[in-house]
Amino acid sequence: MGKKTKEYDLEDRLINFAVLMIDIVEALPNTRASNHIAGQLVRSGTSPASNYGEAQSAESRKDFIHKMKIALKELRETRVWLRIILKKSFIKPSTQVELGFSECQELIRIFAKSILTAGSKRA
Repeated sequence: MGKKTKEYDLEDRLINFAVLMIDIVEALPNTRASNHIAGQLVRSGTSPASNYGEAQSAESRKDFIHKMKIALKELRETRVWLRIILKKSFIKPSTQVELGFSECQELIRIFAKSILTAGSKRA
């Protein structure tokens, strides 16, 4: 029963992360470059939540790992877009972007560890 609560906590955390990415996208200036980044960030930054939801309904351990890897890939892409936003100083102050970057780093660690753990378990 404790495990279910943990799963929902991660789902809530991913939803909160998606909302933060949307907030960051909305704060970007209206330029050609930032509009491109905004489109990429809104896709990669919101998809881990839905991919995690799919992983929870995986049909097998292999399917679970595959869906978790997709979420991890999207988180890593999101991290790159956040780094670009920080480096270019698109948003000032950058507190919100730094918070998003930090959370992204933590989520990447969680997903990488979950994938390793799931892969090392015997069926």
